[in-house]
Amino acid sequence: MRKLAIEVFNRYEKKFLMDSKTYERVQHILSEYMELDEYNKVNNTYYTICNIYYDTQDNQLIRHSISKPKYKEKLRLRAYGVPSLDAKVYLEIKKKVNGLVNKRRTKLILKEAYEFAATGIKPEYKSYMNKQVLNEIEYLLKVYDLEPKLYLAYDRVAYFGINNRDLRITFDTNIRSRRTDLRLELGDHGERLLDDDIWLMEVKAEKSIPVWLSRMLSQNKLFKTSFSKYGTEYKKMVLSNIIKEDDYRCLTEYSMPQPAQHYPLEVRYSQ
Repeated sequence: MRKLAIEVFNRYEKKFLMDSKTYERVQHILSEYMELDEYNKVNNTYYTICNIYYDTQDNQLIRHSISKPKYKEKLRLRAYGVPSLDAKVYLEIKKKVNGLVNKRRTKLILKEAYEFAATGIKPEYKSYMNKQVLNEIEYLLKVYDLEPKLYLAYDRVAYFGINNRDLRITFDTNIRSRRTDLRLELGDHGERLLDDDIWLMEVKAEKSIPVWLSRMLSQNKLFKTSFSKYGTEYKKMVLSNIIKEDDYRCLTEYSMPQPAQHYPLEVRYSQ
C-alpha cells in the first residue's frame, strides 16, 4: 500500500467535525476530484488504525500539547488493524511547529518496538528500519522518561487527489480509547470518544488547498477546529476524575456523622 511506505511527512493539517449526513454530501463531492485509498478500494470499507501513545508519568507531553504551544511533539506506536507480536508496526515521532506537521516513523516488529520504547536501547538494525528515525526516537527516549499511557483506535476512510497526490483527506469515526491493556495485540476495543454520528475530517496538504475544496467547505458550513484525539481523551479523563472527586466529597459529607450542635446555654436549658 503506497501510503504505508512513506516514512517522512511534512504537511499542514486542518480538521473538521461533521455528522453523517454532511459526511455523505462531502463524499459525493470528493468523488469528482479524489480517489479512495487502495485499501478502501479493495475492501470496500474503512480500515482500522490502532495506536499506543507514550507520555511521562505526569502526562507532560499531552499537557504541553493542549496548551497550544508553537512547538509540540509526541511518540506513538501505530498498527493498521490488530497486529500479532511478530507483525510489522510503526514507531513514530509526530511534531508540530507553527502549524506545520512533521511525522517521522520507522518500521519495527511489534516485539522490537515494545522493547525499544521500554528500554531506550535501539534494536539491531535491519533493512526494513529507518536508521535516522531510530536515532531520533532514541534521543527522545533519553530526554523524556516515557511509558505507554493511552490506547486509541478509529476506523478510517481516506482519499488522495487525482491530480494532486500531495492532497489527502481522511475521515475517522468510531474513535475509541482505553487506559488499561496498553498493548496493540489485545484488540481494538475501548470507550467511545464521540457520538456515533460524528466524523472527523482531516485535510492534509503540503501547500494551499485547491479552490474547489475551499468552496465545498464553505457550502457545507464546515469550519476548522483544533480537535485532538489524544487531547480530547485526556481532558475527558481529567474532567471525569474531578467529577468523581466531587461525588466522593458529597458522599462523605452527607453520610458521615455530623458534629454535635452547640446551642447557647439559655436555649439548651429552656427545652
